[in-house]
Formats: sequence, structure tokens, C-alpha cells
Amino acid sequence: MLSSSSITVNNLPLKKRLCFLLKLVCFVSSVLIFCEFLIYYVVIFQCRWPEVKGGAHMSKKETSASVLKAIILADTHLLGEIKGHWLDKLRREWQMERSFQTALWLLQPDIVFILGDVFDEGKWSLPQAWADDVRRFRKMFKYPVSTELVVIVGNHDIGFHYEMTTYKVNRFEKVFNFTSGKLITRKGINFVLVNSVAMEGDGCAVCRTSEAKLVALSHKLNCSQQKPNHSNKRCSDVEKLPASEPILLQHYPLYRKSDAECSGEDSAPPGEKNIPFKEKYDVLSQEASQKLIWWFHPRLILSGHTHSACEVLHGGKIPEISVPSFSWRNRNNPSFIMPLLVQRLKSSIEWCFTHSQSVCAIVKFYE
Repeated sequence: MLSSSSITVNNLPLKKRLCFLLKLVCFVSSVLIFCEFLIYYVVIFQCRWPEVKGGAHMSKKETSASVLKAIILADTHLLGEIKGHWLDKLRREWQMERSFQTALWLLQPDIVFILGDVFDEGKWSLPQAWADDVRRFRKMFKYPVSTELVVIVGNHDIGFHYEMTTYKVNRFEKVFNFTSGKLITRKGINFVLVNSVAMEGDGCAVCRTSEAKLVALSHKLNCSQQKPNHSNKRCSDVEKLPASEPILLQHYPLYRKSDAECSGEDSAPPGEKNIPFKEKYDVLSQEASQKLIWWFHPRLILSGHTHSACEVLHGGKIPEISVPSFSWRNRNNPSFIMPLLVQRLKSSIEWCFTHSQSVCAIVKFYE
């Protein structure tokens, strides 16, 4: 009996250590599962589609038929083989993939737009590196048949104007079916896709082609908005499009002096807001901006590039929203916008914030 009792006492510390180790493993596993998977559902579940402005008289059936649910994000900056460390690449791509797939599953949008700078090194990528970047993008941003994905070109995809070549533009267009001056119409709502990198105004080959397509499209859209009894010979043989002021989708914002007037949680940090923007680098030139407004008289302009959010009014009536970067490499808490779009009603827009990576960093630190 004495011998048996001694064995029990001696084994007790080992059992306690094993029990503690088991609890620790369970706790760490729970934190990892929450921070790397469940948190995306918890946060994005709180995002809600806005109410349709002026749509109180519409039935649910009419709303479903006429309202377009869109998700707009920008500047994913998938890292390439030159600057991207494999661990950083793995981490950022996991975050974006989980956020995007969770948003698709919970919000079920009709269409998703990515406003350029899909890749970080598209301007440098050799064919094999480009093919690898495209493969990873298609894995991360796969989507169901009920959703459409439209991608706009940015300066990191084809280079700034001085780096842009016909080859780089063509390979982007081939992968993403993108053409500057392309019109997409969904539920009577017109979207105009703009290669803002080609709005340099210096008459380069890519710039001339892009501007010519935009001018031709603006003519069609303007003719389509004329009243039936309005006589205009220039519009007599023009293909009629839905009579709706278009939404411009581009990477560069229209000209503004800085982000000084921008506010909100995802706007630029206070120390950066008053830094003047450089035309043709941070924003479009004043001339190019005036051209786009004059050609299209848009109801809304959506842009990216600055990695921070901003809402401005051009001419006191045309709203532009700059969408912040969707990558945790550029922001601590990326966000995207969720507009409900109706052909003849004002757009209703909500912001959806993803989780702040510092939250899980604190939790992991205290493990």
C-alpha cells in the first residue's frame, strides 16, 4: 500500500503538466482558428446593404429585378517574385482571399469591381512571373456563376505612363477582358471602364487609341440620353444605349489638390492629408479630369490608387469615391464599398470594414 501511494504522488506533477499542455494547445488552436478563419465571418456578417433611396414604392420583386448589388474594392497589390518575401506574400494573400470569399458568401453581390493595381509588379513581370501572378489571383478571387468580376487596369499592372507599353496593356486586356472605353450595362446601369494611365494627353499610341474609344462611347451615351422628339442628325445612326448617366470606373482619381478635405476611419493619416498631390502621378491632370467630366457627365466616379478613402464633389454635383486598398500590407483595416445601384435613382452606398490585424496581433501576443 505504501509503495502504491508513493507512485501516485510521484506521477501527479506529470499529469498536471500534461493537462496544462493540453489546455495550452487547445487555447492556441482556438485563437488561430478564430483569427485566421472565423473572424472574417464575425466582422463581415455585420455589413449590411443600404436601403434604396426613393425606392419605398417598389415591391420586393421589383427591387430584385432593378437593383444591382455591387462590391467595389481596389489596390490588392498581389506581391511578385522581385519584392515579395514568401512569408509576407502567403500572409497577405490568405487575408485577402478569406475576406473576399467570406464577403461573396455572406453578401452575395451581383457584380464585383476591382479598381486597378491588382498586381504589385505587373509593370516589371516577365512572362513566367506574370503567369504565376495571374494563377494566384484566380485562386484568391474565384467567384460563383451568379457573380460577375470586372477588373480595371492600374499603374502597377502595366506601369506608369513612361513604363507603359502596348505589350503590357495587351496582356492585361487578354487576361481580364479589359478595354479602355468599354461599356458594361447591367440592369440598365452604364459603367464606363477607363485606362486612367493612358490619360496622359501626350498623344502616345496607347493614349490616342484609348481616348478615341472614350470619345466614341461618350457620343453614343449622349445621343442615347436625348429626348425622342429631339432632332439631331449626328445621332440619327447611332446605336441606342440605356438612357442612363454612366458610372466611371478608373484607377487614378480625378484631380484634387490633396486629401485635406477627406475624413473617416479609412481616410489618409493626419500627417499625409495635406501633402499636395502631383498631377499625372497621384491624380489625373486637371485637363484629363475635365475631359472625362465633359465627355460623360457621370452620375458617380469610382477610383483607387491613393490607398485611402475619400469622397469629393466635382463641380459641386458629381460625386467621386476613392476606395482604399484591400491589402493589409497597405492598411491596418482594409475596407470596401457596397453600393446599391438603380437606373433612375440616386446610388445608396455603405462601407464594409474588415477586421483590424492589430486586434489579433494583441490576442496572439498575450497567448
